This record gives sequence, C-alpha cells and structure tokens, in this order.
Amino acid sequence: MKKIIVVTLFILLTIGVSSFGVHKFYVSLYQVDFAPEKKMLQITSRIFIDDLNNAIEKKFNKKIQLGSENETDSDLLLFKKYFNEKFTIKVNGQVKDVQFLSKEMEGDVLICYFKIKDIHKIKSLEVYNAVIIEGNSEQQNIMHFSILGVKNTLLFTESSQKGVIKK
Repeated sequence: MKKIIVVTLFILLTIGVSSFGVHKFYVSLYQVDFAPEKKMLQITSRIFIDDLNNAIEKKFNKKIQLGSENETDSDLLLFKKYFNEKFTIKVNGQVKDVQFLSKEMEGDVLICYFKIKDIHKIKSLEVYNAVIIEGNSEQQNIMHFSILGVKNTLLFTESSQKGVIKK
C-alpha cells in the first residue's frame, strides 16, 4: 500500500513540476529616464526576440529574422514601422517622435535604445504601449520611469494599453 501511495505521489509531483517547465512568460521591460541636462527622454526596451519576430510577422505577413545574423535592412525597417505604430508617448499632451538609436542582443532578448528630444519640462506623460500585445493575451509590458528622482511604473496588458503619469 505504501508503495502505491509513494508511486502516485511521485507521478503527481513529476506532472506538476514538468508543467511549470513548459510555461513561458510573456513580459517585456522598458526603462524611461528623463535627462534634464540633455533635454531628452532616454528609453531602453528589453523584448524577447521570438515574440517580437512573431508579432511583426503576423502584422506584416512577412517572415523576418530580426536579431539574427540573417537580419536584413528590410527586417529593421519593419521593426521600426511596427514599433512606431505600437508605441507612442505624449509629453505634456503633445505626441513626440520616438527615435530609434540602436539595438543589441543579450541571449534571446533584444535590447533597443530610443530617445525623445527637446523635452524641457515634464508635467505629464501619456503612453500607449501595445508592442506584442495584439494577438497575445498573456503579454505584459512593464515600464519603469525615473523623472527627476521620482520613480513610477506602468503595466500594459491586452485590456490596458494606455497609461498616464502626472507630476
């Protein structure tokens, strides 16, 4: 009898542990810093490359290989177009141009650097962040903000793709 109980518990434990191994997290992280001496917002994003490629492929119906050695100029252009459609920031009520600076790979994460110029003072930030969210109900985009020593965080999901920070 003890052997049956031990074997049953072992099987249940194995099934339980293995189910955690298959679960994938759908999270992207963004850091937004206000650099008053440079009059700009500096933005860093960390996005899983496979999720990003899948989202861009679905949007434009074209296979891309962003972040790989086979990446093309066309892949980068599609990424920029996708990002400009899915990510916007209004500073003090005015839409600002988010400029792509560069990118690098760290494992399976694409790290991108952006900036928004000519920011003299921040009273409010209105953010729209739907990157990868369309078609992936589990995706969460977490944005951390540091503005003149004040830290804030916004969470973007399928049901909440807009957020506001007021000073």
